[in-house]
Amino acid sequence: MRSPRRWWKTATGLALTGVMLFPVYWMINVSLTRDRDMRRSPPSWFPVDATLDGYRAVLDQQLPYLGVSLVVGLGTVLLTLAVAAPAAYSLAKLRPRGGGALSFALLIAQMIPGIVMAMGFYAMYLNLGVLDTLPGLIVADSTLAVPFAVLVLTTFMSGIPHELLQAARVDGAGAARTFWSIVLPVSRNAIITVSLFAFLWAWSDFVFAGTLDSGGDHQPITLGIYRYIGNNNQQWNAIMATAVVASIPAVALLVVAQRYVTAGVTAGAVKN
Repeated sequence: MRSPRRWWKTATGLALTGVMLFPVYWMINVSLTRDRDMRRSPPSWFPVDATLDGYRAVLDQQLPYLGVSLVVGLGTVLLTLAVAAPAAYSLAKLRPRGGGALSFALLIAQMIPGIVMAMGFYAMYLNLGVLDTLPGLIVADSTLAVPFAVLVLTTFMSGIPHELLQAARVDGAGAARTFWSIVLPVSRNAIITVSLFAFLWAWSDFVFAGTLDSGGDHQPITLGIYRYIGNNNQQWNAIMATAVVASIPAVALLVVAQRYVTAGVTAGAVKN
């Protein structure tokens, strides 16, 4: 009786996976379709007469946008870790006054709509003169990642044995040295998890980019795709090719960091 049940479960899982991944396949299919075959009826389910014209257009026009997104993503990761890791260590181990209220405030911060935050940043950046700059966009993107990072890292660091930290203090290590030499290495999985999510949020951001950097010389790939659609709305193979290329870094990071993310997300869920 178990074999048929397992077979049906496997078949159902494969069917659902196929439905969810079909838009990805269609994106790749259209990226390889020739312009004159784009409006065929019925459409071509397979790129029989495939062309790489769309990917050539990406190399000619979209590489600067990809480079900007990479800089913004890495900058967001570094700023997020620089703020969130010490804050999480303080909440988890140093127990400052008002730590509970701060944790609650971080939860509330995640509920604020991005467009509301973007308009607030726009007013501040306009007065400070940092509109249409990469540092301004990095700071804005970090506001999405820092609350999540602090909560995840706090949960993980709370599970670090006190005996380990006490041994470091006995050896003469202060709070800063203990944090740098003990807590950070032990928290590797959680750090990789929050770094991945911070990078993906910055990589896929459109609201902050469209509000705070829409007129600058350095724009991320989300704005590159948006403007490309507006200027070349008939070249759908180039549009889909840009989407495929923009998805590659995120997919590669997810594949490489999968086991670390699994361990980092579940960290602290069960206590021994």
